[in-house]
Amino acid sequence: MRLLIIEDSADLVRMLRRVFEGAGLALDHAGTAEDGMLMLDVGHYAAVILDIGLPDRDGREVARAMRMRDDPTPVLLLTARGSVADRVSGFDAGGDDYLVKPFAPEELVARVQALLRRSGMVAHREIVCGNIVFDPASRDVRIAGVVTVLSARELSVLEALIHRHDRVVAKSQLEAQLFGMGDELGSNALEVYVHRLRRRLAEAAASAQIVTVRGVGYMLVASA
Repeated sequence: MRLLIIEDSADLVRMLRRVFEGAGLALDHAGTAEDGMLMLDVGHYAAVILDIGLPDRDGREVARAMRMRDDPTPVLLLTARGSVADRVSGFDAGGDDYLVKPFAPEELVARVQALLRRSGMVAHREIVCGNIVFDPASRDVRIAGVVTVLSARELSVLEALIHRHDRVVAKSQLEAQLFGMGDELGSNALEVYVHRLRRRLAEAAASAQIVTVRGVGYMLVASA
């Protein structure tokens, strides 16, 4: 299960990634509100951990924008400000829980797991394009009825494309998805992973293909 943390402290994120991975939860990272919104546009996340004090925008604006577009993803707000007024404003913006820094990592994990349990009643519909079937909850991929194992980055690209199949996904959005996974990537990393994913889809006899929209991005379309 994959989470998104929107937090500008890289040191905190590195520490939290180890803790969450130990609990069986993968953590994608955005360092700014803008990058976080791009990743939310193209990825499906079980929950969002959102710092209020981001360098480019108040995190509550991100939560508010999510709710305005009817995004039900659970949001846990992080902040150094813990007054009653601050908490109320966070909940009013669309936050589901609120944790004041500094905090014990174990408490953050426990709170996120509680949010996941509460939201577990919501069924996630499978997404289909051609004979490719993607399960957002488990992140399993089936092609022609056969489970297909992809690398983490190949899966990240496919997830972004299949969520918006038949529509163009901008290169900047896909790059935000890839760069949010932690390691440094080269300037042509996106092209490399798109090429690898195309090859994997062809090998599995997928009846959908990745189309390049020159100068804009990529789209996943069912074969005619």
